[in-house]
Amino acid sequence: MRISFSACKQAPAQPLVNFRGGVVNMDHFMPWRRKDKVLILMGATGTGKSRLSIDLASRFQAEIINSDKIQVYDGLDIVTNKVTEEECRGVPHHLLGVVDSDADFTANDFRQHATLAVESIVRRDRLPIIAGGSNSFIKALVNDEFRSRYACCFLWVDVSFPVLHSFVSDRVDKMVESGLVEEVRRFFNPNSDNYTRGVRRAIGLPEMDEFLRAEANVDDETRAALLAMAINKIKGNTSLLALNQLKNIRTLQKQMEWHMHRLDATEAFLKSGSESHEAWERLVARPSKAIVGNFLYEEDSSPSPSFLKIATASAVGAAAITTSATAVVAAGR
Repeated sequence: MRISFSACKQAPAQPLVNFRGGVVNMDHFMPWRRKDKVLILMGATGTGKSRLSIDLASRFQAEIINSDKIQVYDGLDIVTNKVTEEECRGVPHHLLGVVDSDADFTANDFRQHATLAVESIVRRDRLPIIAGGSNSFIKALVNDEFRSRYACCFLWVDVSFPVLHSFVSDRVDKMVESGLVEEVRRFFNPNSDNYTRGVRRAIGLPEMDEFLRAEANVDDETRAALLAMAINKIKGNTSLLALNQLKNIRTLQKQMEWHMHRLDATEAFLKSGSESHEAWERLVARPSKAIVGNFLYEEDSSPSPSFLKIATASAVGAAAITTSATAVVAAGR
């Protein structure tokens, strides 16, 4: 499986390998030990997960593991809405734009490679933050074996669906302005209509197929109508994705009995400019930092020495850390 690199700073890549026969859980053969800690950040598309994960990574000496099943693939950065180098603010990212665009990267693949990334981050006395909207990836990773090794803190960034629906629609328009049509056109294969594998599953490709096949053979009015129809399909399918993700998060919360800290960011999305920024800080950023700080110190999950180092380093450097510009809020990642 070919490995490439995204715009963000990449931590040393872990080998993409296939495991056979499973992994032996050595915890049953080892004396009691303190668990290392992992932060898991969930939420529907467009709710601001990327922004919050980068804010927290800057505050708590952390690295981010992408858990978006489409953003793991190389290419189509606009369509897949990957964070830019500027938005990453120097925070190392794992499994972001590293898988060949034609590969079939499954939930089981994610579990294997995310586990390697978590182990690598913990060995370097840093906090792993797993962030993304693909709940099937999170479910595959956070199984009984994982929970036996790591103490997990779950943050859920939520936005009222009617508000999120409107925001997602506006975000698609901004993606079109940023070059979505041109990016899809460069990737388009007229000899194939298969959108079931790799990055070709991304919302934005199948919806553009009819327009791209017809654009050279129709008049300007028809071309404009086909493009508008394609963009509306992208908006509709993105909203449907967000709705399904919200349902899946609630289902996981009940089925897996995960204690999730829900952060309602709706007010920040209803406002603009400095008022939106203030609402985000008040309702999402500051509460999240308090939750994670308590998680790193709490006694019942037995903080490991490595995370005491993280918390200490974070406290020393907190005064020097600033919140990201409103450009990332506008991106709604």
